[in-house]
Amino acid sequence: MGVVVVGLSDNFRLAVDAIRAHKLRASLTILGLTMGVATLMTVMTLVQGANVYVEQKIANLGTNVFRVARTPFAVVDFSIVVKALKNKTLRYEDLTAVRELCAACGQVGGSASATLSLLAGNKQADDVSIIGYTPNMIDIDTRTLDLGRYFTEMDDTHAAYVCLIGSSLADKLFPSVNPIGRKVRSGSLEFTVVGTFEKLGSVLGQDQDNFVIVPLTTWLKVRGTRSSLTLEIKASGGEKNFAAAQDEVRSILRTRRHDAPGKEDTFFIGTADSYIALWKSISGSFFAVFVMVSSIAAIVGGIVIMNVMLVSVTERTREIGVRRALGATQADVLSQFLTESIIQCLIGGAIGIAIGFGCAEALRNLTGFPASVKLWVAVLGVLLSTIIGLFFGIYPARKAARLDPVNALRSEGG
Repeated sequence: MGVVVVGLSDNFRLAVDAIRAHKLRASLTILGLTMGVATLMTVMTLVQGANVYVEQKIANLGTNVFRVARTPFAVVDFSIVVKALKNKTLRYEDLTAVRELCAACGQVGGSASATLSLLAGNKQADDVSIIGYTPNMIDIDTRTLDLGRYFTEMDDTHAAYVCLIGSSLADKLFPSVNPIGRKVRSGSLEFTVVGTFEKLGSVLGQDQDNFVIVPLTTWLKVRGTRSSLTLEIKASGGEKNFAAAQDEVRSILRTRRHDAPGKEDTFFIGTADSYIALWKSISGSFFAVFVMVSSIAAIVGGIVIMNVMLVSVTERTREIGVRRALGATQADVLSQFLTESIIQCLIGGAIGIAIGFGCAEALRNLTGFPASVKLWVAVLGVLLSTIIGLFFGIYPARKAARLDPVNALRSEGG
């Protein structure tokens, strides 16, 4: 056992000495693999972070919440949207029917949205989302009240001109004063601000806090009752009731909309899982392409290492002959050159992992995008570097090990 340890130690020392003796060549060799591994690490951390981003921002519907609308919530085929626009609108009567008939539904709310411009004094905010909510949306929606109050059943019954606003809208219109009790206008309409929400941030660069929420009855009074609603439904129990609630809602709406048996629904149900599944189907293709590109870069780095190792074998033929003459076996020479190859790959891989994670951390700190740094990604980078070192180092190492000692000693190289 002691002889084996000494042999491994000698091989490591010889490999390090060889790398030190040719620093420029070793640096260029390592650079190719570094870029490949760095690209792979960056791509994987971005994809993992994007999955987290979708779960937290886009698919954040709350616990056991699903939506029902006339058109699909997220699709990749636009023809489905065009076809869905021919569906009947979802009316307030549908909301009432689901609320009364769905036993597995704990809360049944409704929403509708449009865009407008708002004024407060001499300040103006454009492209503001005006959202109509039923009062119980406070228990369904994931937004958190910051200041003031939510509107009441009385406000909804009387279609009161009250509103709650997002944090960025509050900053635009009321930068230095408390917005509660202040007025905002849109054309001839005037709303009293009764509450504000905590900051949500941005999704894919789009401000999520540039909105105003009014009672749904007020929204319908302003925008017209023919607008299609979105039903926002929270199941009353666990996962079993979540599925049962969707089935009940589907049955109620199919009956009300006279959808023929065997025909497709004329409405769409959206859940957090459906958003995430769609995203993963899209991101999977991009991920595969990016991994392929970064893998090619890593393989190119491995080919460079193999070529440099072949040159190294030629230059060090006499050195190999001396080692063999002093009693080194083919296995010793093979181990020496493989060790040299793996060391270069591990160095390149380690630098690549550090660069990849550094890019992810910079992106997370500078933009707020949750680039996800996972331990298993680092392990994969080390494993990839080791495999490349073994695969592309085996041929030069075998060539060195098979050199005839007598001919190697006669060589003028090395």
